[in-house]
Order: sequence, then C-alpha cells, then structure tokens
Amino acid sequence: MLHTLDTPAAGAERPEARTLAVISAGTSDPSTTSMFASRIADRAAALAAQRGIELRVRFVDLRALAQDITTALVSQHVSPALQEASDALRDADALVVSTPVYKAGPSGLFTSFFQALDNDLLIGTPVVLAATAGSSRHALVVDDQLRGLFAYLRTVTAPTSLFAAPEDWNSGDLGKRINRAAAELIALIAGGFRETVRGDSWGGYQHSFGSAGGTELGIDLDTDLMRLATGG
Repeated sequence: MLHTLDTPAAGAERPEARTLAVISAGTSDPSTTSMFASRIADRAAALAAQRGIELRVRFVDLRALAQDITTALVSQHVSPALQEASDALRDADALVVSTPVYKAGPSGLFTSFFQALDNDLLIGTPVVLAATAGSSRHALVVDDQLRGLFAYLRTVTAPTSLFAAPEDWNSGDLGKRINRAAAELIALIAGGFRETVRGDSWGGYQHSFGSAGGTELGIDLDTDLMRLATGG
C-alpha cells in the first residue's frame, strides 16, 4: 500500500529533503496507471537532485485501500491503513496523482479516496495531474474533471496536465510533457509555495468544523460584541 523510495543526490553535503507522495488508482497488476505515475515521480526526483533537493518519494496504492475507502465514505470510520495514507498526503510537499479513465471520467476509486479526505488536508499543495486510458478520446478528462476537483481541495496544480493512451507510450512528445510537468512541480516545491500559503494565509481560508486541527476555532473574545455576549 505505502512504500518509500529515497533518492539522494550526489555530493558531500546532504541535500535539502522534501517529500513527494504518488497516488495511483490503477487496479491491474502490472498497472499502466502506476507505471505512468512512477515515471513522472522519477523525472521529478532527477530534476530535484539537479537543484540540490533530495526528493523522498512515497507511493500510495489505492487498490489496496478500496475497502477502507468505501467504509470511510459510508460509516465515517477511518482504518489505520487509510489514516496512514492520509498522513502521507498531509505531510507531503507535493503530489503526483494518477487515475485510469473509465466511461469518460476518473475512476470511482480515485474520486472516492479524495472525497474521504479532510477538506483542509491539501491546502496549497502542488500537484501534477495524470491519467491513462485506452483511447485518446479521453484526453480532456484531466483538465475537464480532475482540475476542478483539485481546485476544490485548494491545491495548486501544475499548468501541464499529463495523459497517456496506448499510442503515447513510445512517443517522444510524452517524455517532453512529463519533463515539463515535473519541472513545474519542482519549481513550486523549491519556491516554498505550500509553506508560504499555509504560513501567511491559513486563517484566510474557510474551514469546516473540526477540519483544521482546531485552528478554525480561534475566536477573538476581546471584542465589544463578544464581551457583550458573555456579559463582560
């Protein structure tokens, strides 16, 4: 379900360490969706190393969490395995997300996983969006459907989205697009976008009750209205 790949850069000094969480909703074994996500992560790690950043890659396989995700949606019970996956996303400096396309949409497993997550979990997190399908007719699913979902989750998505149909795998153009998306992701990581947003603007976001770790309850009691309400 979860495994980690450390990619240290060469040199005497230990490079700056960041974490990339890779979420794949592939259901077959082997899975082209998972292979696609791994290829993107490998390129991102290589580009990060060139900038003196050690990118620690953590893989989250949603296939192994299918039952846990369903249980969380219908009963609100979060299993230890699903909590571990959620924590991996919470602590990640960036994400690569990859889904197969079924019937002109992302897989139900993929969307259900993100629906089960805390609404505030991914605020400001850089994300590369990716999808695979059996036909190029589904190429617009990434921008048409995934980008809206991750806008709702208040992430920042890389401008370049990635899609692979069977005929794309041996195409040099796919490699160029992967390189471009990975470069965009590393630029967002290196620029500290997530940390800046969370540090400077966290209080400016709307938080659901209980979803912000208690920070949404920071009510200022030292106002005329609150003193009047409390009889002070």
